[in-house]
Amino acid sequence: MSGAGCTLFLLYLLEVISVDGHPAEHYMAAVYEHHPTLTADPRAPHTRSAALELMYKNVAVYEEQVKEAARLGAQIIVFPEDGIHGFNFTRESIGPFLEFEPALPPKAWNPCLEPRFNDTEILQRLSCMASYGKMYVVANLGTKRPCQHLDPHCPPDGRYQFNSDVVFSANGTLVAIYHKQNLYFEAGFDTPPEVEHIVFDTPFASRFGLFTCFDIMFLEPAVGLVKQHHVRHVLYPTAWMNQLPLLSAPQIQRGFASSFNVNVLAANIHETSLGMTGSGIYTPSKSTYFYNLKSAEGRLIVAQVPVDPSTESPMQGELKPKASQTQNPVFDLPLDNSVCEVEEQSVHCGGRPVAPHKPAPAFFSEMMYDNFTLVPITGAEGELQVCANSLCCHLRYRKAALSGELYALGVFDGLHTVHGTYYLQVCALVKCGETCGEEITEASGVLDFQMWGNFSTTYVFPLLLLSDMVLDVADQWGCAGNNCYMHKDKTSSGLVTASLYGRWYEKD
Repeated sequence: MSGAGCTLFLLYLLEVISVDGHPAEHYMAAVYEHHPTLTADPRAPHTRSAALELMYKNVAVYEEQVKEAARLGAQIIVFPEDGIHGFNFTRESIGPFLEFEPALPPKAWNPCLEPRFNDTEILQRLSCMASYGKMYVVANLGTKRPCQHLDPHCPPDGRYQFNSDVVFSANGTLVAIYHKQNLYFEAGFDTPPEVEHIVFDTPFASRFGLFTCFDIMFLEPAVGLVKQHHVRHVLYPTAWMNQLPLLSAPQIQRGFASSFNVNVLAANIHETSLGMTGSGIYTPSKSTYFYNLKSAEGRLIVAQVPVDPSTESPMQGELKPKASQTQNPVFDLPLDNSVCEVEEQSVHCGGRPVAPHKPAPAFFSEMMYDNFTLVPITGAEGELQVCANSLCCHLRYRKAALSGELYALGVFDGLHTVHGTYYLQVCALVKCGETCGEEITEASGVLDFQMWGNFSTTYVFPLLLLSDMVLDVADQWGCAGNNCYMHKDKTSSGLVTASLYGRWYEKD
């Protein structure tokens, strides 16, 4: 994919049932990056009628996008987090924006046909648009649910307020509700009393699961859905503020799909004043996405998705140590050409020996609010190592041409404590500006590289970002024992960052 993903991506619909009567191998999915109408002051009091007036403006845009997605053959559409009511509310001020959540068993209520509860006007509109569009609709909104004070988790005002994802079937039936577990400075909402693993099937594909925004950074529910419930299709409403060089929205969405061999349908808010953009449809090896901080408009993305994502999984080779293993061994990727064949190009995984040279001294730089230890890349080719705590990162590289750009290999092994607390192990090859760690989107350095580290966790996300916010995937990546690696045979354009982004959940 070229450019920043600023064009509409369309792939044509396959029939749900093939000519020989077998189920189709693909379905059509849509995500919509929505530029919301927001209240001027989310902390000010609102009446229910004023709240509905604002929410109806956003829902009307959703209805138009469902019509367009239906015209293009979509069978499911995902809308972003906070897209209906906005954000930055207090617990009191969000009250009029909340929808009543009835205590009904799954698939027992069709709000479009049975509008029998007060404060469910938005749920009714969503149900009807799913029915009219004949597609599954996934949307995010605030919900309220009464609770008794005998419930030890019940808030003092006698009701739960949840950041909720709702799913409606193609006939408008409410089939799933998920309450966000990992809130991100959301004073208006409660954490659910228990972690929720929400899974459902559709006529066109099975094992869908959903979680929201910041959930992607934690063991529960994200990893639990994939590992315990074998979810193959992740529905992901988000309101993600991009942070380079390691955590732009497309990077983490792409990394999750690659790491867990799942499809990810991700819809982000489009609010450029807050750095929010980046939505897409990702298979384990392909990306169809949109990222644009210059335009005020959102975007509908429609793409073909494999029913079985393992059919499009990237190849992962086994990591093998050299015969002369030392305390900090240098690893070769496998030499088996059948493993190293990637599409139409041949990847020579072993590489030739490089001349040893004295490495430059290590230095420290803040990256993503964490204190990374880095060593600069010097010369046309070489091998580097940098360590922090128990993690050592290794790099073998070759530049296609010399340039004045500075690249460095960095390592971080520690507890991240800004805007959330979670333990990281990271090996990162980054282009540096005035500092190594600042937000950069342009680069011209083209490299061959092999990067690996002795991670203490197997939950490692491969992130590869090129100039102009273009995503790429490694030719090979994977883990063997405690060693995880990434290999790329000449990036197609300038490298911004290549990272093995590890989450050591047990040490959070």
